[in-house]
Amino acid sequence: MRTCVLLQVLVIVGLFLVICDAFPSNEVYALNTFKEAIYEDPNLVLSNWNALDSDPCDWAGIFCSMAQDHVIKINISGASLKGFLSPNLHLLSSLQELILHGNVLIGTIPKEIGLLKNLKALDLGANQLTGPIPPELGNLTNIMKINLQSNGLTGKLPAELGNLKYIEELRLDRNKLQGTVPANSGSDFTSGVRGMYASGASPTGFCRSSQLKVADFSFNFLIGSIPKCLGYLPKSSFQGNCLQHKDPKQRSAALCGGTPPPTSHASTINNKHQPVEEPRHQASSKPTWLLALEVVTGVMVGSLFIVGLVTGLQKFKNKSSIIPWKKSGSERDHMTIYVDTGMLKDVVRYSRQELEVACEDFSNIIGSSPDSLVYKGTMKGGPEIAVISLCVKEEHWTAYLELYFQKEVAELARINHENAGKLLGYCRESSPFTRMLVFEYASNGTLYEHLHYGEGCQLSWTRRMKIVIGIAKGLTYFHSELDPPFTISELNSNSVYLTEDFSPKLVDFESWKSIISRSEKNSGAISSEGAICVLPNSLESRRLDVQGNIYAFGVLLLEIISGRPPYCKDKGCLVDWAKEFLEVPEVLSYVVDPELKHFKQEDLKVICEVINLCIHPNTSRRTSMKDLCAILESNIDTSITAELKASSLAWAELALSS
Repeated sequence: MRTCVLLQVLVIVGLFLVICDAFPSNEVYALNTFKEAIYEDPNLVLSNWNALDSDPCDWAGIFCSMAQDHVIKINISGASLKGFLSPNLHLLSSLQELILHGNVLIGTIPKEIGLLKNLKALDLGANQLTGPIPPELGNLTNIMKINLQSNGLTGKLPAELGNLKYIEELRLDRNKLQGTVPANSGSDFTSGVRGMYASGASPTGFCRSSQLKVADFSFNFLIGSIPKCLGYLPKSSFQGNCLQHKDPKQRSAALCGGTPPPTSHASTINNKHQPVEEPRHQASSKPTWLLALEVVTGVMVGSLFIVGLVTGLQKFKNKSSIIPWKKSGSERDHMTIYVDTGMLKDVVRYSRQELEVACEDFSNIIGSSPDSLVYKGTMKGGPEIAVISLCVKEEHWTAYLELYFQKEVAELARINHENAGKLLGYCRESSPFTRMLVFEYASNGTLYEHLHYGEGCQLSWTRRMKIVIGIAKGLTYFHSELDPPFTISELNSNSVYLTEDFSPKLVDFESWKSIISRSEKNSGAISSEGAICVLPNSLESRRLDVQGNIYAFGVLLLEIISGRPPYCKDKGCLVDWAKEFLEVPEVLSYVVDPELKHFKQEDLKVICEVINLCIHPNTSRRTSMKDLCAILESNIDTSITAELKASSLAWAELALSS
């Protein structure tokens, strides 16, 4: 009996210890939503943030308490993270330091940050944050350091910041802040209205910040005068504003809007006192018709004001899109995010109706996958087009996906090369929900179709070599000539489209998979072997997978010369099959597609050499596309003369290909 009781006690204690040891799920959730709000992580800083991991203490940039039961510090500085600040960070109730200096964070500072009662250091400096400083930051009762410098913050300085009694360091320089510096020692008014505020007045604003040692308000658009209680600060802390001071140096009147500096408190109050009775007396003597005229005039002016306001709001609406944080029945889960559409100002935007007419009511489907549909169309009086339509439900579309879509369009729009598919424009409509990309049409289909479903004789050796060199030129352009570099999400024979004369065009349709995966919250990992998958709850930059593209190029070369798919259920992986031949020069010819009646041994050696350089297991040993392209161009002759010299049957192949 005693044994049973002892076992029960041990079980209860064990359960208690397990429960106590469990990391708070709301803090893990807060970190995961932080990662979701980051749409680009070029340095893979968040790559080990696994959404399925219940303990984030080993995640990069995360520091936990001694008991490993709470997050107390986030420090991810200079990581070039691009995205928004999640309001759910307030769930990290024990957080003491939030340091995200030197990233590319956009959007506004969530007011929920003010709920972090234990926060001692907030550093969001050197980002691209906009909007006002939330007054709620004045609720950070334990804060000692705030750094918001070098952003695009606007609006007035919240007087609530004066509530921070422990604040020692405040850096707000290099923003677009306006208004006065909220600080009054309680005696500033005595000279103008002697006796009215002479006694009983208490300090307000920053005059209450007795611990403030370092403060920088420079290079904003602040007006008024430097508060006397902040006179101990260096003059450089106020330079580059619109203050009533010549020293330190202020902005020119033109930069300050040409408005005269505000008058002093005393003169303002005196002016208010002088005319108080006079208007009342005049009003009482006005005739009825004059009063009626004033009322009508007032109504007209008010109407004009409302019309102007509505017009202004409409213009603003056209510049920005207001998108919910995420679609949910709960009002708490909504957040307004302004997605700047300026990045697409130079890209043609088609209406759904235009594309519907061009694609014959979207009946001319030339390709499909679970992620997208591809239509062929012809613009009125224009070129043939390929329209890729994203298959995603509107309820799964978030502000981050919208921003990613726009980034993707802007990214594709900068590509201009003879061996790259040209983006002609995009379509973005809400009713019905539509997200489409419009490319120039390549009339000969994909390289995959020709290699595995077409007639092999159509792709002669010379033609294949031209395709190889064309692909190499395109990738060299992506990797070396574009800044920042561009990579194909999944480089394979399906991403190579052929024109009427069999010139290759690289098109990245597979990036849609990333968007779909994000909306469905799939997970995966980035591979250095040619395929990008999506990290848990995150979209990583396409610029990361240059080495993956090089590996995939090697596999693609094998596919082109062998006519075999990269993976076959019966024969396995193409690379594994080919390795035994690639390592023995005497049997290289076994790799060649049996459909080919003729090939050049010298070319084959060069191709196999390049393949070995591409698929080297050590990524640091892989040669750049620029060098690989140079090897191919300098050692492979694709001229008609070279082809005729190599084979007596070449004329027949050339006739077939013409």
